[in-house]
Amino acid sequence: MTPPLRIVADLSGVTFMDSSGINVFIAARLRVSQAQGWLRIAGAQETVLRLLQMVGVDTFIPCHPTVEQALNA
Repeated sequence: MTPPLRIVADLSGVTFMDSSGINVFIAARLRVSQAQGWLRIAGAQETVLRLLQMVGVDTFIPCHPTVEQALNA
């Protein structure tokens, strides 16, 4: 049996995101959830975090200030 997928996406170096990036996260979250795993976002800069919040991604993919916090949540 394979262990469930656990992914933390470190966005600390990302300064811009559009609908393509959002769609990648939505698709990834769906696949990870189907495998009984989880996906978390870490370190999103203010502009990217604001976009994730505006479109509601943060309601189903937890966003954390650091990778360490995401791993320990």
